[in-house]
Amino acid sequence: MTTYVIIGNGIAGNSAAENIRAVDREGKIIIFSKEKYYFYYIPALPEYLAGEKQVNNIIIHNEAWYRQNNIEIHLDTEITQIDSAQKVVITKAGQSFSYDKLLLATGGISFVPPIKGLPAEGVFTLRTIDDANLIKERARTAQKLVLIGGGLLGLEAGNGLRKLGIEVSVVEFFSRLLPRQMDEAGAAILKKQMENMGFKFYLGAKTKEIISRPDGLTVSLESGEQLQSDMVLISAGVRPEVTLAKSLGLDIDKGVKVDDTMKTGLDDIYAAGDLIEHRGRFYGIWPASMEQGKVAGHSMAGAPAQYAGTVPANTLKVVGIDLVAAGEIDAEGKLESIVRKDEENNIYRKIVLQDNIIIGAILFGNINGSEQIQQAIKKQRNVAAFKNELAHEEFDFKRLE
Repeated sequence: MTTYVIIGNGIAGNSAAENIRAVDREGKIIIFSKEKYYFYYIPALPEYLAGEKQVNNIIIHNEAWYRQNNIEIHLDTEITQIDSAQKVVITKAGQSFSYDKLLLATGGISFVPPIKGLPAEGVFTLRTIDDANLIKERARTAQKLVLIGGGLLGLEAGNGLRKLGIEVSVVEFFSRLLPRQMDEAGAAILKKQMENMGFKFYLGAKTKEIISRPDGLTVSLESGEQLQSDMVLISAGVRPEVTLAKSLGLDIDKGVKVDDTMKTGLDDIYAAGDLIEHRGRFYGIWPASMEQGKVAGHSMAGAPAQYAGTVPANTLKVVGIDLVAAGEIDAEGKLESIVRKDEENNIYRKIVLQDNIIIGAILFGNINGSEQIQQAIKKQRNVAAFKNELAHEEFDFKRLE
């Protein structure tokens, strides 16, 4: 009987466990998680912050799921050492567990830029339920929040706190919001909508220092502006959690390097999720981690599987507005694109083309046809015959199928 050990209980680890079990009904699967909660949906943390959801509403796999799939789960248990020669993992408490196949699925950690004055009380990042609980506690008495970073989870968290009556100011290094999902024109519509909701923005701005005062915090910008605040939330992206991988001497650049089967350079050790780099690319998105976990699970259990990459695609809500960003969004405007803009109704739709093939899209406020568009990107669909109709409100996207 094969023993599979998975370090990390996020989407990659759970996807791997599910797929191992689909192939190997008898093998022993053991998952270790540093956290004390079962597998939950990280993108829902802003709703948890706002009090719209409770912990049990964001749990994806509860205790019964692990039991039904015959998976041994160790919560609140950190693995601090791996002996790859002896094929053993060792917990912080000194317990040893043997493995035949090992998956590193340690995920990502919040990136904190080197800002003078950090760490400081009242300054937070948001990646876990525990982070959210600390933020909630501080928010009870706070009136002003400075959000450093205009990325997705940050804006959603800021909106969650705004709903609690807190005034939110956003400091973003780029000249636009959601730089990974939006171009200038789309981001301008989002910004206007959010300003109407009460957000303040400082774009193309850099934080120089955070000063702690008896009555709160001052966020000092390089422009000389000073923002007074009761709390600061840093949402500057995610970096791979590679502490264990480093201790094993694995090849690491943007993340832990893996081959198409999710194998690392060491025998019987695989990696998947936010800690990896595949063919020179770091994804850091949920759908990619899910797909990588699936391939890793199959590979570990001896079933052939290969990862060919993921078309970056996010389907989400930002401040209650639907947004789909997929493939190449062409933020620089160098490629051909079909655009429909309706500022009055907060709608922005852009389909990016190269040689009459759809290679990307931004759909904001109206995501009609998003499934067909994403499939067209994957299939490299040629739309020369009707490309000028793509912007029409009544266009039937089934024609892309």
